Amino acid sequence: MCSYKLLPGGTRQVVDVQIPGDFLGLRSVLFRTAGHNIEPISRVQASEVQVRDLLEAFQTAPRLAATLLWAASRDEAMVVEHLVGIGRRDAKQRMAHFLLELGARLKLVRLASNDGYNCQLTQYLLADALGLSAVHVNRVLRELREDGLVTFQQGKVTFGDFDGMVAFSEFDRQYLDHDGPLMTGPGGSPSAVQVLTAMTGP
Repeated sequence: MCSYKLLPGGTRQVVDVQIPGDFLGLRSVLFRTAGHNIEPISRVQASEVQVRDLLEAFQTAPRLAATLLWAASRDEAMVVEHLVGIGRRDAKQRMAHFLLELGARLKLVRLASNDGYNCQLTQYLLADALGLSAVHVNRVLRELREDGLVTFQQGKVTFGDFDGMVAFSEFDRQYLDHDGPLMTGPGGSPSAVQVLTAMTGP
Protein backbone atom coordinates (compact mmCIF):
# COMPACT_ATOMS: atom_id res chain seq x y z
CA MET A 1 0.00 0.00 0.00
CA CYS A 2 1.03 3.62 -0.25
CA SER A 3 -0.17 6.70 1.62
CA TYR A 4 -0.30 9.87 -0.44
CA LYS A 5 -1.47 13.45 -0.50
CA LEU A 6 -3.09 14.69 -3.70
CA LEU A 7 -2.57 18.38 -4.44
CA PRO A 8 -5.20 20.61 -6.16
CA GLY A 9 -3.13 20.73 -9.36
CA GLY A 10 -3.19 16.94 -9.65
CA THR A 11 0.36 16.25 -8.47
CA ARG A 12 0.89 13.67 -5.74
CA GLN A 13 3.29 13.23 -2.84
CA VAL A 14 3.67 9.69 -1.56
CA VAL A 15 4.07 9.99 2.21
CA ASP A 16 4.88 6.38 3.00
CA VAL A 17 4.75 2.81 1.74
CA GLN A 18 3.02 0.24 3.93
CA ILE A 19 4.22 -3.38 4.07
CA PRO A 20 2.72 -6.54 5.63
CA GLY A 21 2.22 -6.05 9.37
CA ASP A 22 1.83 -2.28 9.20
CA PHE A 23 -1.16 -0.38 10.58
CA LEU A 24 -3.21 1.61 8.07
CA GLY A 25 -4.72 4.89 9.19
CA LEU A 26 -2.92 4.95 12.53
CA ARG A 27 -1.76 8.57 12.09
CA SER A 28 -5.33 9.87 11.87
CA VAL A 29 -7.16 7.33 14.05
CA LEU A 30 -8.36 10.06 16.46
CA PHE A 31 -8.92 12.74 13.81
CA ARG A 32 -12.32 13.57 12.32
CA THR A 33 -10.90 13.36 8.80
CA ALA A 34 -7.82 11.69 7.36
CA GLY A 35 -5.10 13.97 6.00
CA HIS A 36 -4.07 11.55 3.28
CA ASN A 37 -5.34 8.76 1.05
CA ILE A 38 -4.32 5.10 0.89
CA GLU A 39 -3.95 3.12 -2.32
CA PRO A 40 -3.09 -0.56 -2.85
CA ILE A 41 0.01 -1.29 -4.92
CA SER A 42 -0.55 -5.03 -4.96
CA ARG A 43 -3.19 -7.48 -3.78
CA VAL A 44 -3.68 -6.97 -0.03
CA GLN A 45 -5.57 -8.46 2.89
CA ALA A 46 -6.51 -6.15 5.75
CA SER A 47 -8.45 -6.49 8.99
CA GLU A 48 -10.63 -3.61 10.15
CA VAL A 49 -10.62 -2.54 13.79
CA GLN A 50 -13.16 -0.03 15.09
CA VAL A 51 -11.75 2.87 17.09
CA ARG A 52 -14.06 2.17 20.05
CA ASP A 53 -12.80 -1.42 20.21
CA LEU A 54 -9.23 -0.20 20.05
CA LEU A 55 -9.73 2.27 22.89
CA GLU A 56 -11.43 -0.40 25.04
CA ALA A 57 -8.51 -2.76 24.38
CA PHE A 58 -6.08 -0.10 25.57
CA GLN A 59 -7.73 -0.13 29.01
CA THR A 60 -7.23 -3.86 29.48
CA ALA A 61 -3.96 -4.32 27.56
CA PRO A 62 -1.49 -1.49 28.27
CA ARG A 63 1.24 -3.27 26.30
CA LEU A 64 -0.96 -3.14 23.20
CA ALA A 65 -1.34 0.61 23.70
CA ALA A 66 2.44 0.93 24.07
CA THR A 67 3.00 -1.09 20.91
CA LEU A 68 0.64 1.11 18.88
CA LEU A 69 2.28 4.23 20.30
CA TRP A 70 5.64 2.78 19.26
CA ALA A 71 4.31 2.10 15.75
CA ALA A 72 3.02 5.68 15.47
CA SER A 73 6.35 7.01 16.76
CA ARG A 74 8.27 4.95 14.21
CA ASP A 75 5.98 6.25 11.45
CA GLU A 76 6.84 9.79 12.55
CA ALA A 77 10.56 8.95 12.58
CA MET A 78 10.32 7.70 8.99
CA VAL A 79 8.43 10.80 7.88
CA VAL A 80 11.17 12.95 9.45
CA GLU A 81 13.83 10.91 7.64
CA HIS A 82 11.97 11.29 4.33
CA LEU A 83 11.76 15.04 4.88
CA VAL A 84 15.51 15.18 5.50
CA GLY A 85 16.03 13.14 2.35
CA ILE A 86 13.97 15.43 0.14
CA GLY A 87 15.46 18.56 1.68
CA ARG A 88 19.15 17.65 2.13
CA ARG A 89 20.13 14.53 0.15
CA ASP A 90 20.88 14.57 -3.55
CA ALA A 91 18.81 12.34 -5.83
CA LYS A 92 21.18 9.34 -5.77
CA GLN A 93 21.55 9.36 -1.99
CA ARG A 94 17.80 9.81 -1.61
CA MET A 95 17.07 6.78 -3.79
CA ALA A 96 19.74 4.62 -2.12
CA HIS A 97 18.50 5.54 1.36
CA PHE A 98 14.87 4.83 0.45
CA LEU A 99 15.67 1.40 -1.02
CA LEU A 100 17.73 0.49 2.06
CA GLU A 101 14.98 1.63 4.42
CA LEU A 102 12.37 -0.41 2.58
CA GLY A 103 14.69 -3.41 2.61
CA ALA A 104 15.30 -3.06 6.36
CA ARG A 105 11.56 -2.96 7.02
CA LEU A 106 10.88 -5.97 4.78
CA LYS A 107 13.76 -7.87 6.39
CA LEU A 108 12.01 -7.52 9.76
CA VAL A 109 9.03 -9.48 8.36
CA ARG A 110 11.33 -11.94 6.53
CA LEU A 111 10.61 -10.61 3.05
CA ALA A 112 14.12 -9.31 2.31
CA SER A 113 17.80 -9.94 2.90
CA ASN A 114 21.04 -8.06 2.31
CA ASP A 115 20.95 -9.51 -1.20
CA GLY A 116 17.67 -7.79 -2.09
CA TYR A 117 13.89 -8.13 -2.16
CA ASN A 118 10.85 -8.15 -4.42
CA CYS A 119 9.44 -4.66 -4.98
CA GLN A 120 6.28 -3.75 -6.88
CA LEU A 121 6.84 0.00 -6.77
CA THR A 122 6.81 1.65 -10.19
CA GLN A 123 9.19 4.43 -11.21
CA TYR A 124 6.22 6.81 -11.03
CA LEU A 125 5.56 5.85 -7.38
CA LEU A 126 9.26 6.23 -6.59
CA ALA A 127 9.17 9.66 -8.23
CA ASP A 128 6.18 10.74 -6.12
CA ALA A 129 7.81 9.40 -2.95
CA LEU A 130 11.20 11.04 -3.54
CA GLY A 131 10.17 14.37 -5.07
CA LEU A 132 11.69 13.51 -8.47
CA SER A 133 10.42 13.11 -12.01
CA ALA A 134 10.04 9.63 -13.49
CA VAL A 135 12.78 10.48 -15.99
CA HIS A 136 15.11 11.49 -13.13
CA VAL A 137 14.29 8.26 -11.27
CA ASN A 138 15.25 6.24 -14.33
CA ARG A 139 18.56 8.09 -14.63
CA VAL A 140 19.37 7.74 -10.93
CA LEU A 141 18.65 4.00 -10.94
CA ARG A 142 20.89 3.62 -13.99
CA GLU A 143 23.72 5.50 -12.27
CA LEU A 144 23.39 3.38 -9.11
CA ARG A 145 23.48 0.25 -11.26
CA GLU A 146 26.55 1.48 -13.16
CA ASP A 147 28.23 2.19 -9.81
CA GLY A 148 27.68 -1.45 -8.89
CA LEU A 149 25.53 -0.56 -5.86
CA VAL A 150 22.02 -1.76 -6.69
CA THR A 151 19.88 -2.99 -9.57
CA PHE A 152 16.12 -2.47 -9.70
CA GLN A 153 14.66 -4.37 -12.64
CA GLN A 154 11.53 -6.46 -13.27
CA GLY A 155 10.18 -5.94 -9.76
CA LYS A 156 13.36 -7.01 -8.00
CA VAL A 157 15.82 -4.91 -5.98
CA THR A 158 19.24 -6.57 -5.98
CA PHE A 159 22.09 -5.12 -3.93
CA GLY A 160 25.40 -5.38 -5.74
CA ASP A 161 27.32 -3.81 -2.85
CA PHE A 162 25.17 -3.60 0.28
CA ASP A 163 27.87 -2.09 2.50
CA GLY A 164 28.73 0.38 -0.23
CA MET A 165 25.07 1.44 -0.43
CA VAL A 166 24.96 1.98 3.33
CA ALA A 167 28.12 4.07 3.28
CA PHE A 168 27.09 6.06 0.19
CA SER A 169 23.64 6.99 1.52
CA GLU A 170 24.81 7.36 5.16
CA PHE A 171 22.02 4.98 6.14
CA ASP A 172 21.68 4.46 9.88
CA ARG A 173 18.80 2.10 10.70
CA GLN A 174 18.60 3.21 14.35
CA TYR A 175 15.62 5.46 13.59
CA LEU A 176 13.61 2.35 12.64
CA ASP A 177 14.00 1.07 16.23
CA HIS A 178 13.59 -2.61 15.36
CA ASP A 179 13.99 -3.62 19.01
CA GLY A 180 10.41 -2.57 19.72
CA PRO A 181 8.79 -0.38 22.39
CA LEU A 182 11.03 1.03 25.13
CA MET A 183 9.08 0.19 28.29
CA THR A 184 11.72 1.37 30.75
CA GLY A 185 14.56 3.84 30.69
CA PRO A 186 18.24 3.28 31.57
CA GLY A 187 18.70 1.26 34.74
CA GLY A 188 15.12 0.02 34.65
CA SER A 189 13.53 3.34 35.58
CA PRO A 190 10.36 4.38 33.72
CA SER A 191 10.99 6.25 30.47
CA ALA A 192 10.12 9.94 30.51
CA VAL A 193 8.11 11.93 28.00
CA GLN A 194 8.57 15.68 27.86
CA VAL A 195 5.40 17.66 27.25
CA LEU A 196 5.56 21.19 25.90
CA THR A 197 2.73 23.29 27.27
CA ALA A 198 1.72 26.49 25.51
CA MET A 199 1.33 29.32 28.02
CA THR A 200 -0.94 32.31 27.49
CA GLY A 201 -0.93 35.64 29.24
CA PRO A 202 1.90 37.15 31.32
